[in-house]
Amino acid sequence: MDIKLMDLVGRRKYKCDILFRVIDIQEMNGQKLVVLYGADIRLVADALYDDLVVINQNQRSKITEEYRTLEEQSYRLFAQDIDLIKQRQEYEATGGYVKPSNYFQIPGKVLHLDGDAAYLEKCMTLYEKIGVPVTGIHCNEKEMPNQIGKLIDRFRPDILVITGHDAYSKAKGKMADINAYRHSKHFVQTVREARRKIPHLDQLVIFAGACQSHFESLIYAGANFASSPSRINIHALDPVYIVAKVSFTPFVERVNVWDVLRNTLTGEKGLGGIETKGVLRTGMPFNPVQDD
Repeated sequence: MDIKLMDLVGRRKYKCDILFRVIDIQEMNGQKLVVLYGADIRLVADALYDDLVVINQNQRSKITEEYRTLEEQSYRLFAQDIDLIKQRQEYEATGGYVKPSNYFQIPGKVLHLDGDAAYLEKCMTLYEKIGVPVTGIHCNEKEMPNQIGKLIDRFRPDILVITGHDAYSKAKGKMADINAYRHSKHFVQTVREARRKIPHLDQLVIFAGACQSHFESLIYAGANFASSPSRINIHALDPVYIVAKVSFTPFVERVNVWDVLRNTLTGEKGLGGIETKGVLRTGMPFNPVQDD
């Protein structure tokens, strides 16, 4: 069976454990080498053409159903968290429900840079569902360091997401060597450029990284949250859950790292961070203007 661009495939060598999209097919030393992007996880991989098998609809449904179940469970838990935060805010803003409820809230604005257009679309749908104000930009990982400065100037975000695809290659070096990673160095450079603009960790909250990314370098470069402490794969939607929690946490409160991680699909092996303030602000009065 011929394999074409954008086909959904699995790797025989790994028993088709991960669903991939075909992004590029190259000829090297007389062999076809295929570049793959994970369909549900932020992993980029190379594979030999002959090792790939096209996934049929039944196989695809079985694999994706597992991810959909995890996504739904994670969303339900996260929605409960957000509801509790909003109820507490309402209670405090109204003096223990004594005063009329006439306040308004301004959650943190997110600028989301993503190296994968399909993942960006999925993330934007989830942001909208949760109610986070967001601007999404599709940008190749290698171009992110050059683009981030003017994007920050243009959109003035409270929270920045720098993500896409990544992977560690043992053949390229040891795990501590950032050059052994597909895009970690580009994510690190982007974080550094963002911090040149806004150095303070609480004036711009940054999430950076993808599957197997060099977690320590991203944190030391200035990210508040990053992947991947144990160099494992992360889910496409994990960055959304992290920054949405920050977006809806009041700026006078600190975001507990464990509270942020526990409702992600990957957890503390794939995601981590440092103590960070929330960015939500409450104001009053809320008196909508009505036309006569």
